Amino acid sequence: MTLQLTIPKLACSACVNTVTKAIQAVDANATVQANTKTKLVSVETQASETAIKQAITVVGYPSV
Repeated sequence: MTLQLTIPKLACSACVNTVTKAIQAVDANATVQANTKTKLVSVETQASETAIKQAITVVGYPSV
């Protein structure tokens, strides 16, 4: 499934790397595309939306 998340604190490539690593810790095969200008992250994953949101919140990037 594809998730579209808005992450207000997503500001730079290091932020994208942190979020990507957190998501891939939940689903190693997840595909993550992020845009720091629009703050949008698109995640293609088999994991639940709740699990993905929890993982990125834990690393300091809660979605809205």
